[in-house]
Amino acid sequence: MGFRWWICGLLFAATTLNYIDRQVLGVLAPDLGRIIGWNELQYGYIVTAFQAAYAIGLVCAGALIDRVGVRIGYALAIAVWSLAAIGHSLATTAVGFGVARFFLGLGEAGNMPAAVKTVAEWFPRRERALATGIFNAGTSVGAVLAPLFVPIVAVTWGWRAAFVFTSVLSAAWLVLWLKTYRPAPLEQEEAGAKPRWADLLRHRQAWAFVAGKVITDPIWWIFLFWLPKFLNQQYGLGLLQLGPPLIVIYLMADAGSVGGGWLAGRFLRRGWSVNRARKTTLLICALAVTPIVLSFQAHSLWLAVGLIGLATAAHQGWSVNLFTLPSDLFPQKAVASVVGLGGFGGAASGMLFSTLTGLLLQTTGSYIPIFILAATAYLVALTVIHWLVPRMAPAELT
Repeated sequence: MGFRWWICGLLFAATTLNYIDRQVLGVLAPDLGRIIGWNELQYGYIVTAFQAAYAIGLVCAGALIDRVGVRIGYALAIAVWSLAAIGHSLATTAVGFGVARFFLGLGEAGNMPAAVKTVAEWFPRRERALATGIFNAGTSVGAVLAPLFVPIVAVTWGWRAAFVFTSVLSAAWLVLWLKTYRPAPLEQEEAGAKPRWADLLRHRQAWAFVAGKVITDPIWWIFLFWLPKFLNQQYGLGLLQLGPPLIVIYLMADAGSVGGGWLAGRFLRRGWSVNRARKTTLLICALAVTPIVLSFQAHSLWLAVGLIGLATAAHQGWSVNLFTLPSDLFPQKAVASVVGLGGFGGAASGMLFSTLTGLLLQTTGSYIPIFILAATAYLVALTVIHWLVPRMAPAELT
């Protein structure tokens, strides 16, 4: 029993490093813009290179991990993103950063499919949401740690050292993973060929997960990329003043990640069906996001922080339960592939929604439409999921 929680701890560490690595560039971007000499358009291309590779990588990584297993598949993903991270330190032009960013996106895309499949193999169904909630909390921890420690490393040893430092941490994790991981006792060798994407997409269960990711993933990207701008515009917070509110918001998100997983497990231990437990938890999380629509009217900074923090916590609680659906609805041999397909849909819709967000802010100058979309997205997604899988019957793959 204890070893599977050790595995969960490794997944948490990997997810934390995943988010630290991807945010190093954003933290250093103002200084690197002056040093390297890129303009805003070139920086936009660099960011897009990561997002595009991440979307492509999710589909490819999911299929690869289902074929070679999580031990080798996870190791390959970490190796690629660790090498890509250190590759940033060798870049001297915007093109060089774009290339490094592209391979970072490819490697980092393997984290979620591998982690979710690992949980499916090591944990019984009643504990999967909690385990997913714990490792998923690393997304928020990484978002907090990057702006705290990366500047210290960069100021002390130079900006190149910041990329080397995070790469070394990822490489250390890789060594620990290969030395300690062993096949899970819950893992079963399933007969038959690994399913193809076309086979999976014939099932409503796959579309339920994809729809959930497509509709709600863009909201998390808004929290990551536009929240500092909102706090600056609405409350006049400068760079040095943004830290405490953002830390509070992401700590609340961590609590939501673990709490959402615990709640679903609690319902299952009380004898609820998987269908009732998962959907009730998703409904609670969807309703908890809706107060964010009041954020733009909050006269107090900390009231706004509380409302936004509640929404981020609810998103993370929603996300961990959504990530359990592939293991609830598909055999183990297909879990990573389904996660990859949903992740691709979420990443692609995130790119489109980022463009829509910029357009709305450019034309209206108001965050009201953005918060309205955020407040309603989860209820819409749950409605679609329930329509596609009203009883959450497992898919029968041939």
